[in-house]
Amino acid sequence: MNVLIIEDEKPSARRLQRMLAALDVEVQVMLHSVEDAIEWFQHNEHPDLIFLDIQLSDGLSFEIFDAVTVKSAIIFTTAYDEYALQAFKLNSIDYLLKPIDDEDLEKAVSKYKERIPKQQDVSLNFEDIKKLLGATPIEREYKKRFTTKIGQHIKMISVDEIECFYSENKGTYAATIEKRNYLLDTTLEHLEDQLEPQTFFRVSRKHYVNIHAIKDIVSYSNSRLQIKLNNWNEQEIIVSRERVKDFKTWIE
Repeated sequence: MNVLIIEDEKPSARRLQRMLAALDVEVQVMLHSVEDAIEWFQHNEHPDLIFLDIQLSDGLSFEIFDAVTVKSAIIFTTAYDEYALQAFKLNSIDYLLKPIDDEDLEKAVSKYKERIPKQQDVSLNFEDIKKLLGATPIEREYKKRFTTKIGQHIKMISVDEIECFYSENKGTYAATIEKRNYLLDTTLEHLEDQLEPQTFFRVSRKHYVNIHAIKDIVSYSNSRLQIKLNNWNEQEIIVSRERVKDFKTWIE
């Protein structure tokens, strides 16, 4: 099975790739924009299955199918609201609502494997979907606050207060501007679809940082970078070598 991911948020694309790998599904290619996807489809054999985000950095992904005829099965990965999802139901297209759940992903892949759909021209479906979505794309919603239990109390933490998220001893913590660390009931993996990508970036396996909390960036060994935050300094934060390029693009 040839699988392609089209997703503009690279951390989300990598997370989906890892989730699929756990299901023994190998992703051959990942694309991140309408322009890149059109060029790729024009010069490569089309895959069996596409995981497709709707809102890409340079437009709606439907624009891809206006330019090229794609003959692949499609599973949408979307943060659109329940009303918009009626479009996919009407067109018998599978979808996964972000943040993607492991069980839902496994069901969608199993459904595809059971059907092994024959290739067909999917472009006709998109006109109906676009009409239901309307001319203006729906803004993607990201988490604005987290909760943590402190004794018998539940504390709410605004994302604006969080300098970084980090993992330690199998737990995930939020470090705030008040120099407090709070244990959260989540993982860094799940945060990738919940955090606003212009504000938060996963610099390594252990750290997610807020761009507004960065005080200094220092060259480190093996072409890596060290990040220093305004308040939190309990752990050394290093941008892993494979993420340095994306990190530099992000801060620009």
